[in-house]
Formats: sequence, structure tokens, C-alpha cells
Amino acid sequence: MSEMRFSKSNDVLGTTNRGNPAESSLCTLCRADCQGKCETFMSSMVGRKLLYPRSFGIVTAGANNTTHVGVSYNALRIQGYAYGAHGIAPGLSNDPDDCIFPNVSLETEFGREIKTKARIPLMTGALGSTFVAAKYWDSFAIGASLVGIPVVIGENVVGVDKESEMSGGKIAKAPELDRRIDSYLRYNDGYGAIIVQMNVEDTRNGVAEYIAEKYGNKCIIELKWGQGAKDIGGEIQVTSLDYALFLKKRGYVVDPDPEKAEVQAAFKKGAISSFARHSRLGGTNLDKVDQVQEDFMKSVEYLRSLGFKRISLKTGSYGMEELAMAIKFATDAELDLLTMDGSGGGTGMSPWNMMQSWGVPSINLHAKAHEYASILAARGQKVVDMSFAGGFALEDHIFKALALGAPFTKLICMGRAIMIPGFLGANIEGALNPDRREKLSGNWDKLPKTVSDYGSTPEEIFASYYDVEAKVGRDDMKNIPYGAIAFWTLADKLACGLQQLMAGARKFSLDQISRNDLFAANRETAAETGIVHVADANDETAKKILNS
Repeated sequence: MSEMRFSKSNDVLGTTNRGNPAESSLCTLCRADCQGKCETFMSSMVGRKLLYPRSFGIVTAGANNTTHVGVSYNALRIQGYAYGAHGIAPGLSNDPDDCIFPNVSLETEFGREIKTKARIPLMTGALGSTFVAAKYWDSFAIGASLVGIPVVIGENVVGVDKESEMSGGKIAKAPELDRRIDSYLRYNDGYGAIIVQMNVEDTRNGVAEYIAEKYGNKCIIELKWGQGAKDIGGEIQVTSLDYALFLKKRGYVVDPDPEKAEVQAAFKKGAISSFARHSRLGGTNLDKVDQVQEDFMKSVEYLRSLGFKRISLKTGSYGMEELAMAIKFATDAELDLLTMDGSGGGTGMSPWNMMQSWGVPSINLHAKAHEYASILAARGQKVVDMSFAGGFALEDHIFKALALGAPFTKLICMGRAIMIPGFLGANIEGALNPDRREKLSGNWDKLPKTVSDYGSTPEEIFASYYDVEAKVGRDDMKNIPYGAIAFWTLADKLACGLQQLMAGARKFSLDQISRNDLFAANRETAAETGIVHVADANDETAKKILNS
């Protein structure tokens, strides 16, 4: 049992979780109507101020994260160094005036033939058919586009869209998918990308063909094997019998079956109030690894025949065989990105006890991913670029995951954490503009004290308001949702915190981060991850100094 780093309240930062905090620092149940005030919620308003203890000038602060029990990302610690500077940008020197944390470059890129750039090493999790994703999409997409990071449209978006139209068994009109793609591309300036994910139903419905014809290589297409929150297909919940019947006709598994007379009777009496829509398992008609590989290669070949030049794969927290398959197949197929989501990752809907008890925890999955990638690299193969996902929310999480997977890991995927600014911004905008509240899916009638303490206008509330204005221009600010401003503000805090950690490790560009920048706080974590124990790190060179 690993000791949790995060307690419910953090007196140093002045933050409090509404619910029980997970290892990520987020509540296990994150609500769109929450009035605060966890660290991510507050960071979405005040930004990099949340990097430091509160009440400067009348306080001192001391760390309480000094005891580490069990194997977790919490039991990895970051090395700092007293000399040196690596990865200084061209035009700068190793002079102390140049070696300052604002000069740390956070730009990254991924891809095989075509390189996709990102301003910071972040991407969103897959935001699919859950209604939370649809309601707050503009905040997520426009925020990510302005920041310059990839955003992922998750599975089933087309299939659950009641306004979409089929022709000959294939999708012919997909207004919700179009809305999501277009809102991201509207502010895209060459950094980031829109990634569209497909599962079994999406493939049958012809989503790839639709995207190829309408958007071409403006999108990256993503095959999905799984995610960290569950080992079955994706789910949503609907409260309309008509909608449930529509989804069943679309080819989904709907539970309970809305076509049964007894189910309809129970629904009318109120004994049943909702229906769960499920996606199918992939690969059920395959029995051997070589069959899976052949099927996978055919899928990639078909997508390329449609014209897609960038293809990615998302996999979940299956066991070691599936992890090896994902890395090997993605490498052999020359894919552009492989995202590996460990258990501890979140979702919009999942069977709760399944989420609690299935799969490989993120740190074990990611440590093994590095080991397996290293085997391929030692054989001379160019290993697929990787993204790690599964319970990340803070800047030290980003550093640790990048270092654990170095040099293969190019991005860190955050799901629930970077949805919080979308919720918060919509709530603030709806409270200040009651006529727009319903359209925005705002949940507040007025600003709670957790927000009003900072002001009553967006210019006062969001530390990065004027940064966004400088990016888009004053006239265009009326088109930017407050959730996107909050997204930028949170991203700025994460970026600044990451720059500071990297400067302390004397790494001024992301490609300089290595596993040597970590040490393990206990022997168990060292054994499981291959990261040296804190007492052993550089011990030999230390003794050479003493004996010199």
C-alpha cells in the first residue's frame, strides 16, 4: 500500500479537495459544478502563483512529503545538481545570466516522417462521447489550440450524435465531429494537432473515410486498443428511452435492452431511470499474437490508403504481452505516436470497482514500456514516439514521467486535470452572464467566495487574461470562452513549474532529460522501475571525490 502524498487540505497552498484526493492530487470524483478549491482549480485562475506557499512575508514552509511507502510516482524524486548546464538554446551561453529557468525550452515534437510540434510536452486525454466533453468542448479545444498542444477527440462521437446521418451504412453527416474539429483548427497556428480516435463502432460507421474526405491530413487518426480506467469498451449513460433506442439501432450494446417490453414498462414507472451504452471489445476474433499483428498492419495500411500520413495508437493498462505488442507493432508500422494509459487514469464513465481493481498501475506500465522500448532500440530499431498517461495533474508528474520514459517519451497525456479549467471557466462566465449560462453549461448563479476573492471580472480573476489577449487580439477576446482562458492559465503554471524543475536539474531542453534525473525513495520502487535508489545515486563518484 503506497502512502498518499496528498491530504484533503494543503495549508501551504491554501487549497482543499472537496472529495478524497487520488495520487494525482485530484478528487476521485471531479464535479463540473464544484466551487473549489483544489490545486488545479485554483491554478486555473491564479496560475503560477500556486507554485509557491501562500502568505509570503509572515510564514515559513517545510515539506511534508519525506516518507515514501510502496511503489508509485510519489516514490520517485527529482535530482538536482550544483553545477553544469545542458541543452542551452543557440545564441545563449552557460553564463549564469543565460542559465535562468525562463530560458528552459519546453518545445517538443513527435512523429515518424512528419513532425508534429507542441509548445509544451502535454496533450489532452481522449474527450469522447461523454456529455461532459461535448458541453465544455470549446473551452478544451480552443484552450489547447491557443497553448499549442494536441487535443484528442475520443471514440463514439459520431455514433452518439443524434444529428448525424448514415448513408449505405456509413456516416454521411457528422455535425458534432465537425464542430469539434473546426473549433480547434480555428486558432491553430502550427503547434499541436487534432487527433481523432476510432474504436470498433467508429470503424464500422466509416469515421476514417469521412475524416479523410473532409479534412485530409489536418487530423491525426488514432486506433484504440484500450484505456487505463477499464478493460471493456467505452460507456455513456442516457436518460431517454428514445435516445437508448437510437443508440441500439446505431449498433451499440445498450443495457438494459431498451427494446424489451418489460424494460420499457420499468422505465415508464421509474424503476429504471437510465441506460448504459457500451462499445464492443476489439480483437475478439483473433487468437494468436501473429494474427493480431497481421490485423493491425492491415488496419494501418488501409488508413494510409485513405491518405492519412499521421497515425497513432492508444492502449490501456493491459499486461506485459499487450504492452510489448503495442510497442513492437507501432514501431514496425512506423506510427507517429503511442499513448500508454496506466491504471490510475480517469474517465467520464466506468464501472467503479473495475477501475479500482483492474490493470497495471501507471508507474509499473511506464517503467516496463521503457525497458521494452530499449530492447528494440538496442536492435537498431527507431522506436515509436511515446506519450504516458494515467493519473497526472502537476508539473512534477510531467517531469517524472518524461524522465522515466526518456528518451522515448515526448509528451505527457492529462485527462481529468485539464478539463477542470473548462468547468471553472464556464461556471464563471455563466455566473457573470446569466443570459449565456444555459448555453455554456454553467452551474453557478453567482461567483462563490473561492472565485470572488480574486475579482468580479475575467480581467481580475484570470492571471493570464492579458496573455491570451496578446495572442488573439483585443477584438477577438469576445470569442474566447473563459474556460479557454482558464486552460491557458493552468498550462502556464504547469509550464513554469516544469521549467523550474528542469533548471534545477540543469536541463535546459526536453531532449536532455534522462532517467538519471530521478532517484527512487525506497528500494522497492528502485527494483520495480530500474531507477537508482536515492542513497546509491552518484555514490561512486561521491567517494572518488572524498578519496581524491
